[in-house]
Amino acid sequence: MQTDVHVAAEETRTDGSSTLLETLRTAVRLVPRQITDEVELAKLELADKKSRLGGIAIAAGIAVVFLALLVIALTVAAIAGLATVMPLWLSALLVSAALALVIAISAFIAVRKSKAVMPIVPEHAWRGIRHDLGIARQGRDFDPSTLVVPELSREEKKARAAAAAAEKAAAEAERAAKAAEHGPTASTEELLKRTDARRAHLLELREEIVQEADIKKQAGYFIDTAVAKTRQKATSVAGDAVEHGRELAGQAAEVARERWKPLAVLAVSAAVCAVLLRKLARK
Repeated sequence: MQTDVHVAAEETRTDGSSTLLETLRTAVRLVPRQITDEVELAKLELADKKSRLGGIAIAAGIAVVFLALLVIALTVAAIAGLATVMPLWLSALLVSAALALVIAISAFIAVRKSKAVMPIVPEHAWRGIRHDLGIARQGRDFDPSTLVVPELSREEKKARAAAAAAEKAAAEAERAAKAAEHGPTASTEELLKRTDARRAHLLELREEIVQEADIKKQAGYFIDTAVAKTRQKATSVAGDAVEHGRELAGQAAEVARERWKPLAVLAVSAAVCAVLLRKLARK
């Protein structure tokens, strides 16, 4: 049994809140498998119909055989009827000659009509298509003389037929190897169950895609995301501005401290000198 018979074990989602991209990926993965199973189901149905057509062909073959016997019986009856007025051998000869004449006329008409329609493939249209394809591939470098099929000898025809048979055998072997790798072919019941399960899953995915692809919902999601990013950016900018302001204030205080420190020392020294001179003046 193939590895994807149990659809639920392999193809169900593990997260109920899957994004639109994950849903689309799942759908893209499931659609080719669904198509493959549908093709396999069609092949099985055609095989079943082919077996039924075999019975129809047998019945038709029996009818043809009895029709031939009927023609023979009618021919014998015609010979026997003519034998009543002429010898038996002469009546048989006349009936045989009439049948041979009908066969000859029919064969002559069939040969003439078959020669008129040969080859079956529309030669001019097929040549024109090949010419157009050659121009599309090579442009002005295309040689129309390559469209003329050369007459092959008997040996060349045999060699080409042998090569075609070898290619066909290789293709058959490759298909058999691929079939062996994938395991035994699933039955009709298994394919029906698998395709029904996958069809239900695809329906759920479609509804989810439609729901997640809603314009309003997606617009709201993008707006919320933009607002959140804007707030985050604004907070970051504000924090950077405050930090920068603190750095500038510290630098200003440091500059002021460096510039006003000598003046402060001078002022204190002057005040001390004034106090000392005042005390000396009182004494």
